[in-house]
Amino acid sequence: MRIDVNDIMGRFAIAVSKEATFGEIIRAMGRFGVGAVTVIDADQRPVGVVSETDLLVKAAQPAGAPLFEASDEWQRGDKAAGVTAAQLMTTPAITVTPGTSVREAARLMHAKQIKQLPVVDPASGRIIGTLHQRDVLRVFLRPAAELEADIKAVLPQRHALTLDIDQGVVTVGGSVEWRSQAVALEERIWLIDGVVDVRSEVVYDKDDLAVVPSGW
Repeated sequence: MRIDVNDIMGRFAIAVSKEATFGEIIRAMGRFGVGAVTVIDADQRPVGVVSETDLLVKAAQPAGAPLFEASDEWQRGDKAAGVTAAQLMTTPAITVTPGTSVREAARLMHAKQIKQLPVVDPASGRIIGTLHQRDVLRVFLRPAAELEADIKAVLPQRHALTLDIDQGVVTVGGSVEWRSQAVALEERIWLIDGVVDVRSEVVYDKDDLAVVPSGW
């Protein structure tokens, strides 16, 4: 069973308007215990994100000092002078929909180094919730019986295979005819949401993945 954002997302949208002031942004972060807030337009569509990093640019600017002048620091200079969410935010907003797989959402978080994602309605583009890193990590706390059922569903019935699951670590044993079958089996198990690690003890009779050196 694939787990989607809709299965684990927070139903409360943590967001501020484009006109929100510096102080209002800080208070919103404190109220909800988050390090970033989504900035939305008048139609409740995400247009950017203000993070603690964006706010620290202003805090790090010495009083009375000139703004950043280097060409590659113009944007930071603009943020240091900003007083509203529209001026402080980083754009564009990176979003997901309820139908996005948790695996894809996790990839986005990792690639973009962000801890939360606004969830938008695919039809209107309006924000309808928030996905946090802690929500994604809850996938690894799936009930053991549920995880076992999903794994057994991908095991080929024609082979005598054994299965052991301990805290999300899956050990699969037994024998198959071809090495490619053993590799494919391990890959299928890895794709199941909630699997922490896969330890394959499957043996094979024939190696159909061996590469013969050229000229032999």
